[in-house]
Amino acid sequence: MICSVKQSATVLSSSDLFRPKLLSSSSSISFEPKKSLTTTSTISASSKPLYVSSIQYFGSRNRDLIKCKAYEADQSEPIGLSEAETKAEAAQKLKIGIYFATWWALNVVFNIYNKKVLNAFPYPWLTSTLSLAAGSLMMLISWVTRLVEAPKTDVDFWKALFPVAIAHTIGHVAATVSMSKVAVSFTHIIKSGEPAFSVLVSRFLLGESFPIPVYLSLLPIIGGCALAAVTELNFNMIGFMGAMISNLAFVFRNIFSKRGMKGKSVGGINYYACLSMLSLLILTPFAIAVEGPQLWAAGWQTAISEIGPNFIWWVAAQSVFYHLYNQVSYMSLNEISPLTFSIGNTMKRISVIVSSIIIFRTPVQPVNALGAAIAIFGTFLYSQVNGCSGKMGKSVIEEAVSRVCSALAFDLQIMHSYTATLECLL
Repeated sequence: MICSVKQSATVLSSSDLFRPKLLSSSSSISFEPKKSLTTTSTISASSKPLYVSSIQYFGSRNRDLIKCKAYEADQSEPIGLSEAETKAEAAQKLKIGIYFATWWALNVVFNIYNKKVLNAFPYPWLTSTLSLAAGSLMMLISWVTRLVEAPKTDVDFWKALFPVAIAHTIGHVAATVSMSKVAVSFTHIIKSGEPAFSVLVSRFLLGESFPIPVYLSLLPIIGGCALAAVTELNFNMIGFMGAMISNLAFVFRNIFSKRGMKGKSVGGINYYACLSMLSLLILTPFAIAVEGPQLWAAGWQTAISEIGPNFIWWVAAQSVFYHLYNQVSYMSLNEISPLTFSIGNTMKRISVIVSSIIIFRTPVQPVNALGAAIAIFGTFLYSQVNGCSGKMGKSVIEEAVSRVCSALAFDLQIMHSYTATLECLL
């Protein structure tokens, strides 16, 4: 686009260029487009930023015309920029797919080896202690070798972390006790009811209120868990109560985390590392008091005689993979939004339930499977509706429906990236 400024016969000096009278009535500004444009297109084009590439005859007294050659900003961009954005978006999707694939795979492996260990060595308190000990040792080595930068903590940090560690310890042990008594799939079905505990605790103990759609989203969670529990072939009350206590403990862990960690700079991997170390200190004396070294020694000898040296590998694997899957989940949370994380957490439970049923050949009735599906879908629905809790009335439902549709669409993209990642690896 060429802009021209026609001056009057008055001779302008260089200082006159900076005076307001330059744009007086005796001067006129006209735009001469290269192509014939309509009035609408001319206005639209003039609103775009222009960059001056060259100025001819600037300051000349014998010329009545000052020509400024300019080009539009959108035309100055490199032609391949859209392709670069497309590649960056594809790389980000692939990265998320890798995170999700790693997260789900590590969690599945942990649950499988954890169940194998508990079947041969029914001492969940020691098994839980070994999981925390392995993670603490791995992080200490990472700090010493400077693979991970050690966090800067103080007394206030550990005071704030202490109630979180207590709740984490109770939840971890209760879940392990549950898996020692019932099938892995049943434990995870009951643990999918954690959002219901979160709403009930926040409502009756903290006095928080939620929109009606949030309460309605709890109905399929509670109904699905109840249906799965009633139709469970190998139902055990200790296993059921262990999963329920684990839900309640993890709800309090989340509440204490939000209250105690405000303004703290420690996060991600280091936060979970500190949490594991403090939980290990809390759990160890209770594990010794409840089970004791004598029972551990006798049980260890029995497991070695029945399983062989592979039992040692099972114990090491379940301990290491417990820390790794939690570590990757924190890494995933740093890279993705909470909405995407909730989708991944829901899909994680599905992958664990399905894989455990296949590997351990757990008998499942159709009604039991239906209850599990309803509970998991309710958990997924709650995660979307809860994100709209700041709105009221009809807007909550509309926003919730929009979130569910968007989440399902994004879930399909994640599964496509996950499948593509597996194809590349295989």
